[in-house]
Amino acid sequence: MIIVLKPEAPADSAERLIAKIADAGLKPLHMPGAERVVLGALGDERVLAELALDSDPAVESVKPILAPYKLVSRELQAHDTVVEVGGVAIGGDRLAVIAGPCAVESPEQLHETASAVKKAGATLLRAGAYKPRTSPYGFSGHGLEGLRILREVGDDLGLPVVTEVMDTADVAAVADAADCLQIGARNMQNFALLRAVGAAGRPVLLKRGLSATIQEWLLAAEYLMAAGNAQVILCERGIRTFEPATRNTLDLNAVPYVKNKTHLPIIVDPSHGTGARDLVPPMSLAATAAGADGLMIEVHRDPAVAMSDGAQSLYPHQFEALMAALAPVAAAIGRQL
Repeated sequence: MIIVLKPEAPADSAERLIAKIADAGLKPLHMPGAERVVLGALGDERVLAELALDSDPAVESVKPILAPYKLVSRELQAHDTVVEVGGVAIGGDRLAVIAGPCAVESPEQLHETASAVKKAGATLLRAGAYKPRTSPYGFSGHGLEGLRILREVGDDLGLPVVTEVMDTADVAAVADAADCLQIGARNMQNFALLRAVGAAGRPVLLKRGLSATIQEWLLAAEYLMAAGNAQVILCERGIRTFEPATRNTLDLNAVPYVKNKTHLPIIVDPSHGTGARDLVPPMSLAATAAGADGLMIEVHRDPAVAMSDGAQSLYPHQFEALMAALAPVAAAIGRQL
């Protein structure tokens, strides 16, 4: 339920009502605004009804939250959430660009690639230390050693780092090393992992599952927020459809739709969305025009020898050209790089 207080409500009304909601065993939320103080109450609606909050003299209105994803919904929070990752804002006026190789392969490979993407204008570094692979014989990352390399390169270049966590047993180690924890498409509905990452206290980048509906995706984000983490970034990365021409079908409809339904920032991963290097630049431009708050792009110093996802990785000079092409598109929708 959303409880809107009257403008003239006594200053202690919010605190009093929050205590009343909590005493009933429900989860209270406090959302002070410029014009109104808004409270939220999550839990059994029968208990909420018994509280008769609409009859309190400080309350202007009580409205149900109709969306199944309560904390994520714009019904609860009308203004956009801006997530800070290592000092970089995602969801504000600037388009965030997260770039780097699919995986940490060696200190030299990561440092050379990271230097190139930073020089071109990327604001965050991505690379996998733990890699989910369809085949058990594929390269699955260097694990803890990969995390160490990623952290060192990020610190050396002054780039916040984003990397994937796949197992609840690794959450603490990844949270120690990374500025943002990524939950990949295959784990979007790993509910134990969502709860553990939600409680880790780090920003989270949640990729959409391969066959997930938007509602299922937002409900996965609800798990993270219900665990106490409000720093959630959504990432559209393409879904599996009947079309085999590209690795996935990049659902850019999701960008404006999600922005209407939730206050969370959304970024787009055209590398996985297309699986083809030549398609990454045009889909990056399209995602920016559609209103995405950022992009996640795979770049490798030499994609021909990449240990994973070389076919969808840009060469550094291609990434530099893409960044130059993005600037006027971002400006056209009121954003900067």
